[in-house]
Amino acid sequence: MRSRRMKTQGFAVCIQNAGFDASLEVRKLYPVVDDPDAEANDLIRVIDESGEDYVYPASLFQRLTLPGEVQRALRLAS
Repeated sequence: MRSRRMKTQGFAVCIQNAGFDASLEVRKLYPVVDDPDAEANDLIRVIDESGEDYVYPASLFQRLTLPGEVQRALRLAS
């Protein structure tokens, strides 16, 4: 799937990557893309190692609540 310029909505840390070890790194932060349909199905859309946005089981991630200044710094770094 080609990455669409979608609005990212915070970050999530990968807590396990079973079955997705080529696409996800445990303990790494990933930008979360707003996708209500995915969330309704216990999925999360993140920008993964390919640089594209893909849907994964939400159980592989822990969403983070970060101060706005930290989120801005992380977005600029990525």
